[in-house]
Amino acid sequence: MTNPIPQVDPADVRRRLDAGEPIVLLDCREHDEVATAAIDDALHIPMGDVPANLQQLNPEATTIVFCHHGMRSLSVAQFLIQQDFDDVASLRGGIDAWSEQIDPNIPRY
Repeated sequence: MTNPIPQVDPADVRRRLDAGEPIVLLDCREHDEVATAAIDDALHIPMGDVPANLQQLNPEATTIVFCHHGMRSLSVAQFLIQQDFDDVASLRGGIDAWSEQIDPNIPRY
């Protein structure tokens, strides 16, 4: 049996960012989605482009992957873990939950 992919709640991520933790927010949504709604300072690499762009990521960094609702980010997080990334999680509920719970200025779609 495989281990479940770690997930973190938006409030936990916000707290950690506010505390100054060096976290990479990896947005794995498509370009048109990012044009609609984005989290400041997130690194954008669409899901299908992640394997070819691993050099943009640090396997030792804390990486939190997000998408619209949290399904694609689970797949990307699983892929990164398989590539020996040390500290990876998926943002539970994706940018939709972030908009609801953390930053209502981010449009929901």
